[in-house]
Amino acid sequence: MAKKTLVNWEAREYIEYKKNAGWYIGLIIITVGLCGIAVWLQQWTFFLLIIVAVAALLVYTMRSPRLLHYSLTDKGLSEGNNLYLFSNFKSFGVLNDNNHYSIILMPKKRFGMRVTVYFPEAEGEQIVDIFGARLPMEPVKLDLLDRLVRFLRI
Repeated sequence: MAKKTLVNWEAREYIEYKKNAGWYIGLIIITVGLCGIAVWLQQWTFFLLIIVAVAALLVYTMRSPRLLHYSLTDKGLSEGNNLYLFSNFKSFGVLNDNNHYSIILMPKKRFGMRVTVYFPEAEGEQIVDIFGARLPMEPVKLDLLDRLVRFLRI
C-alpha cells in the first residue's frame, strides 16, 4: 500500500540561541571552579569528565542546526529517512516558543521519547489539522529539561 503525502515542509532541527561573550566567560568560570574542586579533592576522573563534558558542550553549541525535510503521510511523520508512525503516539500538542512553532508527539510507551518537530507558521493550520484527525490533542508545556536547555541557551 503506497503512502500518500499530505504536506511537506522544511525546518531547523532545534532553536539556535545566540550566545554572547558573557555566556562563554560564565562557562570558563564554572569550568575552572569545578576543575579546582576536582584537583583539591584529588578526583582526577571527575577532572577529566569536566574537561570532556565542556569540550562536547562547546562542539555542540558551535554547530548550526540542520535544515530537515518533513513530510506528513497517511501513516505518520517522515523526517528525512526516519518515519514516526501515528500508531506509536498517544497524543500531540502544539507549542509556541518565542514565535517558534512546534508539534510535540507524546509516546505511548512509558519511557519513550517525546518527538518535537518545528514547522513554519504558514503551514501550521494544515499540519495541526492533519495531526488532529489522527491523534487527540492535549496541552503541552516545556518540561524541566527543556526549560533548563532554554535557560542555558544550549
